[in-house]
Amino acid sequence: MLETKVISVGGSIIAPDGVDTDFLTNFVSTVQEWLKEDENRRLILVAGGGAPARRYQEAYKNVCGLIGNSYDDNAADWIGVMATRLNAELLRSCLGDYALEPVIINPMESPTEWQGKILVAAGWKPGFSSDNDAVLLAAKYGAETVINLSNIEKVYSDDPKKNPQAVPLDRISWTDFRKMVGNTWEPGKNTPFDPVASQKAEELGLTVICASGKNIDNIKNILRGKEFIGTVIK
Repeated sequence: MLETKVISVGGSIIAPDGVDTDFLTNFVSTVQEWLKEDENRRLILVAGGGAPARRYQEAYKNVCGLIGNSYDDNAADWIGVMATRLNAELLRSCLGDYALEPVIINPMESPTEWQGKILVAAGWKPGFSSDNDAVLLAAKYGAETVINLSNIEKVYSDDPKKNPQAVPLDRISWTDFRKMVGNTWEPGKNTPFDPVASQKAEELGLTVICASGKNIDNIKNILRGKEFIGTVIK
């Protein structure tokens, strides 16, 4: 029986400013090593937009303000989607023969079976982030957990930049998490996990693990079911 894991790879760790080649090198080596351990394993990787998406969205907003054109949330969202696709294509290319299928841009039309051991996906359309695609793909391929890698180590009880009393959490329920992030998605919104994706994950009974993408040894522990640093949302 195939073991399928879904990893949402935040754009903030693929390209926090420029492309982080050290991260890509270590991450690709890690997932290839995990797959080699058991021929019945496969992975779905979903790339986020990260800093490039926000930088281009901000440029669009600034230009609209300077020339008096109206700012369109839908247009800003499409800019973010395109950034995820660039990151996904980079990730897929680095994976070589492990990822033979084209980047998935519509999770509802992804193949039932695929060549290679890894399927790489990107943003689909305005209205939610790539986190939502990760949830939809987890449901389609029978994965019970989404590993959400970003530039934060754990989810906090509140925004630590605004509230010095905020504390890191090892576990949190979907009910409490959704109270923190709300129910709506905005282009460029920066939350531990997309509000729309969170609602869908709760409905499906999925578990989401939020962890730092920079800690490669920790990623190995998560993949192998060992003790790890991060926050479990379920």
